[in-house]
Amino acid sequence: MLFGPTRKISLILLGCISLFQFACNNKVANYITFKNPLQGESFHAGKPVKVELDIPEKTEVQNISYLIDGKPFAEKNTKEFVWLDTQNLPLGYRMLTAIVKAGSQIDTITNNIILTTDKKPEKLKYTLVNTFPHDTSSYTQGLSFVDGKLLESTGRKGLSQLRWVNLTNGKAIKSVPLKPEYFGEGSVKVGDKIIVLTWQESVGLVYDAASLQEISTFPYQSSVEGWGLTYDGSQLLRSDGSNRIWKMNAQNYKEEGFVEVYDNKGPVERLNELEYIDGKLYANVYGSNRIVIIDLKTGVVDAEVDLSKLVPKNYFKTDEEIGNNVLNGIAYDPATKRLFVTGKKWPNLFEIKLDTKR
Repeated sequence: MLFGPTRKISLILLGCISLFQFACNNKVANYITFKNPLQGESFHAGKPVKVELDIPEKTEVQNISYLIDGKPFAEKNTKEFVWLDTQNLPLGYRMLTAIVKAGSQIDTITNNIILTTDKKPEKLKYTLVNTFPHDTSSYTQGLSFVDGKLLESTGRKGLSQLRWVNLTNGKAIKSVPLKPEYFGEGSVKVGDKIIVLTWQESVGLVYDAASLQEISTFPYQSSVEGWGLTYDGSQLLRSDGSNRIWKMNAQNYKEEGFVEVYDNKGPVERLNELEYIDGKLYANVYGSNRIVIIDLKTGVVDAEVDLSKLVPKNYFKTDEEIGNNVLNGIAYDPATKRLFVTGKKWPNLFEIKLDTKR
């Protein structure tokens, strides 16, 4: 009694499943997808990437336009593969697009790849040129050299300051506290204004450079945190604790894109205090004693320097002090080509000379 109806139902279900599979397979057969590269596949920059579409046999292709990050790099009127030159592309996630015209239909297919680097950073040596006193109450977050003096911004809520500092004696020429709700971060002077970042308050502060009076604020956009800040002569460059360097409009402070930073080991995270020097970006890596030198066009770390020997010996007593009062602060005097470095609450600021001879 039970065998007959059960077998009948099973046959009906099997027939439905077969029809469903046929319909799905028939639909899938009309799809155009990327055969190469695979979604999210990684490649070393500088090496060509084969780009090939999986196009159904009966599809008569009239034209295929290939784009990387919205910019055309190849065009074909056949199904043949093309090569993507990655030599000068920025590292990180890149969007690959193919626009296929077949008959009266136009299909747009997208894919993501990840560009990394196998280039090992050059290990630079340095010479200690001079040692200057540094205010040990200064939890240094931003440092730059402007018109013969240091511009320094410091952190910690309720203790954050913006200061003009005498290089020779390390004493503040003029200083103002940030509002107590702000944790101060990186700073830079642009024109007659000083821009100061806050850490997790998602707001930037604008000060009059002469009076050090706060005159306006601006919100962060896609990025969440503020860490380091510098100026390349046309755009502001900002770190947020990740491996990204945000490019910001120097007039309205809007974010205009970012560069992702990599070395041969992968993304370089926790980029902190920044300085733009002769076309390269110098960045402290928070929690380490190294400064990395970055090619801003690609995000590749070209070189790095280990400054462990400058860390104050037996100066900080607790684990918290040792962990927090790390190397942070890079300033450059373009007139004399002097490079200065220090750390959070360090007793000294150092002038060093990098050996960049290959």
